Amino acid sequence: MLIFVDCEATGTCPRDGVLTEFAAVAYPSKESFHGIIYVTHPSLLNPAIPEIENMAEELPEVFMRFNSWLNRICIDERLVLISDNPAYDWQWIADGFSSIGKNPFGHSARRIGDVWAGITGNISDTSSWKKFRKTKHTHNPVGDAMGNVEAWETMMEIMKDKK
Repeated sequence: MLIFVDCEATGTCPRDGVLTEFAAVAYPSKESFHGIIYVTHPSLLNPAIPEIENMAEELPEVFMRFNSWLNRICIDERLVLISDNPAYDWQWIADGFSSIGKNPFGHSARRIGDVWAGITGNISDTSSWKKFRKTKHTHNPVGDAMGNVEAWETMMEIMKDKK
């Protein structure tokens, strides 16, 4: 089962910041999960970077709920994490799952831009797929992950038409 993930954090990696919130959207059902670890507001200097107001829930509790959600929606299927930036998003998810001793996604993820480059046959075209998002990219992880699912649906239609 494909799980589209988007993370928001205060740094570039778990050593330099904290995961503030994340979302996952299952494909094709579009069921979503929103994990909030910290209540935040956008930074005045860079709205893409959240500023922490207070803790909402402990990280292990959020990831236990996330794991339960994944187990509920995905029975006997391999989970595949998909993201517009899996190097970033996967590390936060892996770090969160390490707090409960398991990572159902394993050691890999897929990048939407790489799939798009394959569809177009242009290895350099890794971002024009973003025009297919219907939900505006605002750094709200639920909306951002849903926008990526919407783009994916269009990409899959284009791929079918090419066959």
